Amino acid sequence: MSRRVLVLAHTGREESLKAAWEACALLHGSGMIPVMQDSEQADMERFFGHLAQPVEILNDHVELQDVELVMVLGGDGTILRAAELVREVDVPLLGVNLGHVGFLAESERADLALTVEWIASRDYTVEERMTIDIQVWVRGQRIWHTWALNEAAIEKADRERMLEVVTEVDERPLTSFGCDGIVVATPTGSTAYAFSAGGPVVWPEVEALVIVPISAHALFAKPLVVSPRSRLAVEILTRTDAQGVLWCDGRRSVDLPPGARVEVTKSTTPVRLARTHQTPFSARLVRKFELPIHGWRGPAPKTSQVTTGPVPIVRTLRTLPPLQAPEGVTGAAPDAFPTDPPTAK
Repeated sequence: MSRRVLVLAHTGREESLKAAWEACALLHGSGMIPVMQDSEQADMERFFGHLAQPVEILNDHVELQDVELVMVLGGDGTILRAAELVREVDVPLLGVNLGHVGFLAESERADLALTVEWIASRDYTVEERMTIDIQVWVRGQRIWHTWALNEAAIEKADRERMLEVVTEVDERPLTSFGCDGIVVATPTGSTAYAFSAGGPVVWPEVEALVIVPISAHALFAKPLVVSPRSRLAVEILTRTDAQGVLWCDGRRSVDLPPGARVEVTKSTTPVRLARTHQTPFSARLVRKFELPIHGWRGPAPKTSQVTTGPVPIVRTLRTLPPLQAPEGVTGAAPDAFPTDPPTAK
C-alpha cells in the first residue's frame, strides 16, 4: 500500500518554497507519495514551473484521513495552522523549523534529508499534546466556541484603556484587577505568549493550565498553575466601557464587550506531534533559547557498592598526676599552670 505524506509550507516565502520542493523530491525518492494542498501546489508550479515528481492534491486525489503524516515546513505559526487542519482526523504533525525559535518543530532545515529518512523507516514516535476548549458567553448566550493548542489570550481592544477583569477558578471568584490582558495557556503554550508575559515554563508531560496576567495593576496578580480538571473563567467587568478581544493561538479572534465571559477547560481532543528522537525537554530549552551551561559538571558517577572505612577508636587523655614539691621544699604543691605571671620586684 502506498504511503502518503502531506507537505504543508508557508509558500509565500521563497525559502519555504525551496524546502517544500526538496521535501517532495526526497519523499518521492524514498518510495512515498507527497501530497499538497491545491493552492500551495499552484504556488510551487508558479515558482519552479512543472514539477518533475508527481504530487497528489489533497481532497482531489486523496482524503486527509488517508495521509500517514503531515510534514510542516515553517515556524510555530505554520505548525499551528497545520494543527487546525489535522486535529479532528488523528494525523500526527512533524515540524521542520524554518523560523526563528520553532519550539514545536522537531528538526531543522539542514536536517531535511535525514528527517525524510526517519519518516521512510518509520523511526519516529507520536506524543499527544493537551489542548484547551474555549467558550465565550454574552448575556447568557454562547456566542463563540473554539479550541487552542498554545493559549487563549484576552487583550484590551483600546490602547488607551485598561481592561477591568475578574478571574475565576472552579466557579469561585479569585481576584479582580485592571490589566492589559490575561493569557490562559497549556504546557505547550507556556513557552509562547505566556512565557513572554512572565509565566512559568511547564514541561509538556505535565498536565496543567497556566494563568498569566499581562501588565496587571494589582498586588495579587501573579502567574498561577492549576489542575487540568479545573474550570477557568475570565469576566470583562462592566464598571468601565473598555472593550476586549480574545485571540486563540494568534489565529482566531472574537470581540469581547463589557460583561463578556470567557470559559476555559481542558479539551478531550489532543494534537499529535511526531518525534524523531527523544530529546529531553531541558535540552530543547537550552538549544532554542541558547541558555548558558558552561561549567556544568554533570551528576556524580554511580558506583555499584558504597562501603565505609573502619570505625575509628577514640582514646581519652590520661589524667596527669599532681605536681610534687622538689625534695627539701616544704609547703603546698604549686599549681601546675599558674594563671598569673610572677610580679617583678
